[in-house]
Amino acid sequence: MYLADYHIHSDCSGDGTASMADMAAAAVAAGLREVCFTDHLDVPRAGEQPYPLDTQRLTEQRQLAQQRWGERLTIRLGLELGEMVEDFRQAEALLEQLPPLDFIIGSRHLLHRRFGPLRGFTQVDRVADRWDEAIEDYLAELLAQVRWGRFSVLGHLTLPLRYAVERFGMEVSFAGHMDSVEQVLRAVVDRGIGIECNTNRGHMPLPGAEILKRYRQLGGEIITLGSDAHRPQHVGLGIREGRQLLQACGFSYVCTFEKMQPIFHKL
Repeated sequence: MYLADYHIHSDCSGDGTASMADMAAAAVAAGLREVCFTDHLDVPRAGEQPYPLDTQRLTEQRQLAQQRWGERLTIRLGLELGEMVEDFRQAEALLEQLPPLDFIIGSRHLLHRRFGPLRGFTQVDRVADRWDEAIEDYLAELLAQVRWGRFSVLGHLTLPLRYAVERFGMEVSFAGHMDSVEQVLRAVVDRGIGIECNTNRGHMPLPGAEILKRYRQLGGEIITLGSDAHRPQHVGLGIREGRQLLQACGFSYVCTFEKMQPIFHKL
């Protein structure tokens, strides 16, 4: 069983809590064979400053983690590129400034700008009466990001549910939006990229079985598993269960990446 966690954050991005070496130590303790560090780089609207990412520190920490744990763990360097729909040109400029990467998650952490100060997912309870509108806007922006496509996999496709369901107990889902979801999935397959099954630190997978099955039915093969760990105690959570879920949804392989190319591992 090849256990790999392909969504891990270190303190190289603003919301991480531990060094790459400490996160790698947790990965070894969890029985993982490979990790990819995917620290945040969020693209701002034109004229704003990007989410801070110290690329020199990123490279130095990866080297230190490699020195300490490289004999027991394959350590890849990736990125979670967020909000590129705000300004694709700026996203491209930011990518040109980065060191060589193995893997990029493309993600969206905000609702449409029309929601103004309520566009953060931590406030989705305050737009509950506009849920259908908000999710359709969200999926339309994901579709635009996929069509741009300069990343490896689309991250946590149903991320709003982490907040709406887990945090606020709202009775909502993406079930009424499957036509729009399918548009996104078809674009993913056509673009030759993949999706992530985010194991959500052991909570509900993002996306769940219905969307995973549809992706597979549409010919989707490239898929990664990632815990979205920001703390050492969360590294690897849900990865074993995620493998079982992928098998149940019709997948035969799970992917890792090297130099932006997928490597397929038998489930």
